[in-house]
Parts: sequence; C-alpha cells; structure tokens
Amino acid sequence: MDVDDVITEEKLSHYLSLTKAARAKATPIHDEGSPQSSQLKVMMRMADDYASDALHFKNNGDFVRAFGAINYAHAWIDAAVKLRLLDGHGDDTLFTLP
Repeated sequence: MDVDDVITEEKLSHYLSLTKAARAKATPIHDEGSPQSSQLKVMMRMADDYASDALHFKNNGDFVRAFGAINYAHAWIDAAVKLRLLDGHGDDTLFTLP
C-alpha cells in the first residue's frame, strides 16, 4: 500500500487546517441583504456543516468520512470564490481563482 493511499491523522489535520484558513481568508464581495449575500449564506452554512461533520468523524476515529467531509467543506468555499460571492484575495493555493 502506498503512503498516499492512507489517510493519516497528520494528513487529515493538514486538510482541516487548509479549509480553516480558506474560511478565514475569503471575504464576502456583495453587501449584506443582496441576493448574492443570501446565496453565500447558504453556501457557507453548507461549508460550516461539513467542516463540523469532519471534526466529529475525526474525533470518532473515522478518518475516511472526516477526509470526505472536509473536502466537501472546502469545495463549498472554493465554489463561492469561483462564483464571485467571496473574494479569495488572489490566493491560488487555497482557491481555484476565477
């Protein structure tokens, strides 16, 4: 088995940290109360819920589900940047920029 095929606690912690950094760095582009702001709230709720799930699974030793959940969380944030609901501030490491 190749080391890249194993979800270690260290690897999982790395991805949890990346997603936490992405969530902290990205900022809303549109004013509160705009239609885009409402869409963004839905997307960020999904990101936060998946991140919470990832921590729950990690704490229960289920690294596979935790890894899947944190990747979904990051994807929601990345999608909001791609759709120009969030500003990724030029960070092409954390985000797939528009």
